[in-house]
Amino acid sequence: MSSSRSGINLRVIFSSLFSLLSNKLKQPQTKTYDYSQYICGRDYVFELVDDLKKGYMTGQGKGIKRGDYIILKNGSNSCRYQVEEIDYYSEPPDMWMALLNKVIVE
Repeated sequence: MSSSRSGINLRVIFSSLFSLLSNKLKQPQTKTYDYSQYICGRDYVFELVDDLKKGYMTGQGKGIKRGDYIILKNGSNSCRYQVEEIDYYSEPPDMWMALLNKVIVE
């Protein structure tokens, strides 16, 4: 009797572990893009809106998508933003405009 119980328990454990891993793999992976070495006004354009909590950025780079993070230089500090919306231009194909939300690091 105990061997059948342990067999069921192992099956439940492996099934749960498999579900957890497959769900984790299905979730989109976010990336962080560091634009802190670029110069605002020359390499990209950034306009703050909504009481300095959001901003519109126009820049260039491939693969940036909703949910990704962008690091920008703000004076001597760096600020981290999350991409809320992004639209790519047709020409050049790596140019985009995005709405960014400032991420508060605690």
